[in-house]
Amino acid sequence: MQMIVNYPEKLPDALQQSSEQFEHEAKMAMAVKLYELKRISSGTAAALVGMERVAFLLSLHNYGVAVIDSSTEDLQADFANA
Repeated sequence: MQMIVNYPEKLPDALQQSSEQFEHEAKMAMAVKLYELKRISSGTAAALVGMERVAFLLSLHNYGVAVIDSSTEDLQADFANA
């Protein structure tokens, strides 16, 4: 499927980006937010922007999103059960 988003013609210039860079960043922002909200998996998010899953996960820090979103208690329980 395809989604079309209208944006002001000068917006990429205002952000000092090409249209292609801006559109990629907009797709990334959408994919990262949906992943952060646990609405989609990392694999689906990566496919949304045309990236490999590992590359997507490694880029999350650029958006302030942690790869592992577990509480200290959850991590301690995981270690105890390992």
